[in-house]
Amino acid sequence: MFELIRAAWPGWEVRWLYDGSAELREYVGLDPEYVRCRDSDPSLAPLLAPDDEDLAESDPGGVVITVSTGRCHVASDAFDHPVREGAALLDRLADAPGHGGCRLHVNSGIHLDPERRHLGWWSLYSSPQAYQVPEMWPGWTVEFWQDDWERHVRASNRFSPAAFDAGEEARAAVLAEAGERRAIRARNRAQVTRLRTAPARSQAG
Repeated sequence: MFELIRAAWPGWEVRWLYDGSAELREYVGLDPEYVRCRDSDPSLAPLLAPDDEDLAESDPGGVVITVSTGRCHVASDAFDHPVREGAALLDRLADAPGHGGCRLHVNSGIHLDPERRHLGWWSLYSSPQAYQVPEMWPGWTVEFWQDDWERHVRASNRFSPAAFDAGEEARAAVLAEAGERRAIRARNRAQVTRLRTAPARSQAG
């Protein structure tokens, strides 16, 4: 996705706004607190069993949660990112359905190492107060991996998503179309510039 956006906006910086609209407001100089709900509790994501029908779809999404090297859980991603629960998440995981491993193309994840009190998390979508997550885990070392899901793969032997077919032919077609559109816009701008700079013609009476 970023490759295609960057192709459409050459020379521009393209990045996620992990804190959503609050981060956008801050970037343009507005008060980010205006869109925050500081007093609201996180909406708890259900922890799904391996045979849950939500995971039977071809592209189910979800949140993969691994604990050290021995446990794996999957949560729904239709709610707040589970990392916002803080250490209370560990209590919920104690009785959560276990997965031998996760090969799904999930949208976010957490890797927990309770012994070292270390946490790494990532997401492909925005999460409220994304940069305040360390405050929700006092006494823990928290790393925000942004959209780098491969760090989660390296940290846990329980998360290994199936190979993703990026569709080289489809990508090439989209990039080619983007190039054609840029060329058309460039020609149109050049034509408008010529018309504006051309000397005015006198009309015969």
